Amino acid sequence: MTELPPEDTSRAARNRLRGFLNHLIIYFSAMIVLAPVNFFLTPDRLWFVFPLVAWGAPLAIHAAFAMGLFEGWRRPSSGKHGGNP
Repeated sequence: MTELPPEDTSRAARNRLRGFLNHLIIYFSAMIVLAPVNFFLTPDRLWFVFPLVAWGAPLAIHAAFAMGLFEGWRRPSSGKHGGNP
């Protein structure tokens, strides 16, 4: 597998981090809305926990991807753009 130049690697890391931060902001924004809606409409049932957990798990995977923990899992590519031979 060919190694990317350092500037391409840092650019890819910045893009991964930016994508994760956008995901995190949207997640917290949605939870800030869902929790009060839950408490005002149905205070006897805590249903906002389900989207909290169901969305939190993919968010954790996205965090691991943003930190570069899945770098070794890429398939070897052939050619410049990784197409099939």
